[in-house]
Amino acid sequence: MSGLVFCGEWILTACGNKLIAIHTKESREPFVFDCSCAEKKAKSAKDENVSDGDASEDTGSDRVLAFAGSSSGRLMALTDDTKRLVLFKSEPTWHCIGIRWVIRRCTSLVFSQAEDELLVADKSGDVYSFSVVEPQKEGELKMGHLSMLLAMTISPDDQYIITADRDEKIRVSRHKSPYDIQSYCLGHHQFVSTLQIPSGHPHWLLSGSGDGTVKLWEFESGRRLQSWDLGRLEDTQSSNAAKGKTIAVRRVSSSPGGRDVAVLCEGIMKVYIFTLDQNSDDKLVPHSKLQLSYHPLDMDFDQEGQLWVLLDSTDVPLQIHTVKQNSWECVTTSNDLTRVTDMLRTHWITSDDFRKITNSFEHLYKASFDNVAVYLQKKQQRLEEHQLKRTKPQKIKYNKRSMKERDEVLTQPSA
Repeated sequence: MSGLVFCGEWILTACGNKLIAIHTKESREPFVFDCSCAEKKAKSAKDENVSDGDASEDTGSDRVLAFAGSSSGRLMALTDDTKRLVLFKSEPTWHCIGIRWVIRRCTSLVFSQAEDELLVADKSGDVYSFSVVEPQKEGELKMGHLSMLLAMTISPDDQYIITADRDEKIRVSRHKSPYDIQSYCLGHHQFVSTLQIPSGHPHWLLSGSGDGTVKLWEFESGRRLQSWDLGRLEDTQSSNAAKGKTIAVRRVSSSPGGRDVAVLCEGIMKVYIFTLDQNSDDKLVPHSKLQLSYHPLDMDFDQEGQLWVLLDSTDVPLQIHTVKQNSWECVTTSNDLTRVTDMLRTHWITSDDFRKITNSFEHLYKASFDNVAVYLQKKQQRLEEHQLKRTKPQKIKYNKRSMKERDEVLTQPSA
């Protein structure tokens, strides 16, 4: 995965095997963690008895699958393809404080607001809780789902864990008793790929999906407040929907003040900007579209409300967009941007990290079958065959008994 997340004043980027943390305000040495050089899992007796056919589950490429930073900027964590879970702390400088192992490959990480717990969601639908205070303690199963989890977040008061899965569902569970489900937010028609609780709106939830929509929820009740089909925001001629392609929402991010919402879609060279207003009937309103020169990989807002976009380009890997007089502009000259970009190029210059973006959500779409059409076709075929049989002349059938009686008549002597 190629990602970008802000952790306080640090910008975290991951691509390939590396996680890189760069300070956006000070000229500090960046922190780089290479998973290929990290501690390997010691083989147990159980692992040694595993057959060659099952051993593939434990092998991996050291590729970073998910990472997250805490709200205070003091903690960050990553998980990779070899099922490591690595925890870092920034005091006094970034350093690894623990490496643990998860049972299955993970899809999403999130720190509790109290920063004493790290929640980990995996591809089988399970959520595990890992202690931050005891960084060597094994994880505990928190709750399970029937489908692969794709996104997860936690409410600002630590009361609710919100999970999204491949089966179009958003589940709101109580943190202390996850078996107690508060609500479901239902309405998406494809997998839910991203979740975000906007700053300043602790009871609202933003969600993006493979159905090309962004929805705003009141998550405690499961009530939908607003929904926008991103395909309808495009011109008919240039819309991916008009070309028969489905728009998949990759990331939804909100500014620190909670006024601006940025939406990034898979394979589209634009960022959609919305505004949030809880006093208006239309809570979520389209504002503008930021046209990009390269394919965007990820994005996030910094503490000042500037939008940083990670691009699929070695020449321009990063862009900053800021709002001035209610209009969004691309920042062309910035010392911070130049310094961060130079550091990024230094650590990625020898590897093929900026690869051509592909549709990473393609395998999540469910195949649809028109069973009714097949049934009607077969029914019509049976009717035609039956009608054909009725129109053909009937042939006389002889059984063994009738043939024997005929032979006896022929062999009897004449009077």
